[in-house]
Amino acid sequence: MAPKTCNPRVLIITPEVTYLPDRMKNFSNYLTAKAGGLADVSAALIKSLFDHGVDVHVALPDYRSIFQDRLAPFIEKEQKTIRRIMPDDRLHLAEDRAFYYLNRVYSDYGGENTKMALAFQREVINNIVPRVDPDLIHCNDWMTGLIPALAREMGIPCLFTIHNIHTVKSSLAQIEDRGIDAAYFWQHLYYERTPYEYEESREFNPVDFLASGVFAAHFVNTVSPTFLEEIVEGHHSFVEPALRQELANKWHAGCAFGILNAPDTSFKPETDKYLDRNYGPADHTVGKRENKCVLQKTLGLIEDETAPILFWPSRLDPVQKGCQLLSDILYRVVSDYWDEQLEVVFVADGDYQGIFRSIVSWHGFQDRVAVCHFDERLEHLAYGGSDFILMPSRFEPCGLPQMIAPIYGSLPIVHDTGGIHDTIRHLDVANDSGNGFVFETYDAAGLFWAIQQAMVFYQLPNDLKANQILRIMQSSADNFNYAVTAKNYIDLYEKMLQRPLVTDYCAY
Repeated sequence: MAPKTCNPRVLIITPEVTYLPDRMKNFSNYLTAKAGGLADVSAALIKSLFDHGVDVHVALPDYRSIFQDRLAPFIEKEQKTIRRIMPDDRLHLAEDRAFYYLNRVYSDYGGENTKMALAFQREVINNIVPRVDPDLIHCNDWMTGLIPALAREMGIPCLFTIHNIHTVKSSLAQIEDRGIDAAYFWQHLYYERTPYEYEESREFNPVDFLASGVFAAHFVNTVSPTFLEEIVEGHHSFVEPALRQELANKWHAGCAFGILNAPDTSFKPETDKYLDRNYGPADHTVGKRENKCVLQKTLGLIEDETAPILFWPSRLDPVQKGCQLLSDILYRVVSDYWDEQLEVVFVADGDYQGIFRSIVSWHGFQDRVAVCHFDERLEHLAYGGSDFILMPSRFEPCGLPQMIAPIYGSLPIVHDTGGIHDTIRHLDVANDSGNGFVFETYDAAGLFWAIQQAMVFYQLPNDLKANQILRIMQSSADNFNYAVTAKNYIDLYEKMLQRPLVTDYCAY
């Protein structure tokens, strides 16, 4: 059991993380396991909490094969040293051969992901929780959905954060076969049907991992306030009734909150290593112009520093991201602003990439529209060189591009939903308010209207336009960062613990 410090100890349990603070562990910055936004969020939150002086610990699967790629410069002896001393520090790797040889965090086969989740939770429940002896447990998503039930039984306050609404189900028998003593906390889990007794439910009454996390946790949060309200009010038919009901129960009990994520700290134009020229609010005009020219040259677009560039930064997923709206109007957008030499840049993978390539080829738009696979360097350069980003999402649990873009002086063109609603307001130049262009009706006409509004802004006198972008960049940097997010989590932790999370002294 780890020795207690003056401050309450928080154990964050996550299946993904991109990096950890250098001071948390030797070589901690080489331990990287990422499948999506949860990894960035976990990493940034952990670092910010650590920098605030919180006694924070992290539980993460030991993805040895994934970590091996990052540890290649180090000799085998040093790798063994890392693993030998790791359990005594703040980073706690869940050891199981199930993780060792994976080359990515999630499998294409659902059954394999369930096995990984059970192996991870078994190690957390049986080894890491007893070792850390936390005062508060913070779980993330369905892969940690059984742990809140353990915390409830043990009397440890538990926060469950929903980043994605995906879930899996498994029987108690299957859970126990993986080495988890589910009988200890079975009454705190959420089942497909009401359980009457343990034996009756063990074989044929599946446990819903995500709903169990919500049901058992003392407090729950989504990653934006509006998305939580949308779920509770039944706006999204794709949300399972069990999840909606349990979130509604927590909401009405005053135990559900929305806390916005924030962009990773690498998204900062003043220091971004991928930009051709770094810049800040004061010199954004010159900085963005130079990055635009480099972006155009890199992608084979018309090289014109006055050409407006629209950037698509999200995966090309028609279910959520609204790319089909743009495909319906792409020809019209480019044609209507042909004389202005409007350009569109996609840096995204997904189902619709082929469709956009076909449109470009059919109409001969190769020097005005670039469709690129995701590339980190190109993504950063596109933020720096573009004038607007396109984010017409049908729904958005939080969203990060609409927060990153205005930090770079690239204004969002967005659909009013979820986390977008919490972060973007329609621009009103006359009143010095707003930070983007927002449409409310989810269709291609709504998106086209918002693009038109953006182009009206783009054609304003340069001084007036520059002053608005300067204001937006400064405001975005102040509001969209993990100092703000961490403060919200600290406030919630303290509400749960009913005492300060960080103190200057110890009382004995």
